[in-house]
Amino acid sequence: MENTAINSEILNDLIQINNDRVAGYEKALSELSDQDSDLRSLFSEMIRQSKQHKATLTQEVQVLGSSAETASTTTSGKIYRAWMDLKAVFTGNDRETVLNNCEFGEDAAQKAYKTALEADGLSVHLKNIISEQKADLYSSHNKIKELRDRVSS
Repeated sequence: MENTAINSEILNDLIQINNDRVAGYEKALSELSDQDSDLRSLFSEMIRQSKQHKATLTQEVQVLGSSAETASTTTSGKIYRAWMDLKAVFTGNDRETVLNNCEFGEDAAQKAYKTALEADGLSVHLKNIISEQKADLYSSHNKIKELRDRVSS
């Protein structure tokens, strides 16, 4: 049986993950050098992608009659950004470090979406939306990983 409260909670968690992703890529943009114009456009696209996912998820939360958590981020996301700040102090803002941090964030997003899809009580409609977004984010993850692998080899 579909559970509106569970569905709303899952969607709000994914909204927060997308908020984390936006904040993470904004942080990454601020750490890029002038030579990283390719990453600037990629990270800007990933911010746009998460904002679109967030808008879709927010609309679904509202359809369920709940309030969307549109402004907050997860505790783990805040920890991730603090870790990124600390790591930059010790390793600098080089391209490889930024890409490693971004891949770490993409792994976290994949895990969150996987967990959401495994939840009991999620409607078929919402599973379809979440599956599509997970696949979209997986493509982004692979772009980051590919760029990181090129830099580290």
